Amino acid sequence: MITSKQRAYLRGLANDLPAIMQVGKAGITDPLVKTCSDALEARELIKLHILESCNAQPRETANALAQRLQADVVAVTGKKVTFYRRSSGRPVILLPEGK
Repeated sequence: MITSKQRAYLRGLANDLPAIMQVGKAGITDPLVKTCSDALEARELIKLHILESCNAQPRETANALAQRLQADVVAVTGKKVTFYRRSSGRPVILLPEGK
């Protein structure tokens, strides 16, 4: 679980990130989860775009996907969702300490 200070730091890092995947009409599928999990392992911070055709709200989709990915939702801004999960190998992003 990340602190609010760490979440703010990650939001700042994610500002310039492009969305690497889209969640559409099919919603959260196993291939989507696998691809996102691989991306999180490599990058630790990813951004997705929730399309209009997705039946669920962006916040609901983000929470459900975060649970399957065992990741933290950093931000939900409109239809963009940002996730963070520390890499099991060597960390790519060094988070600030504190609360």
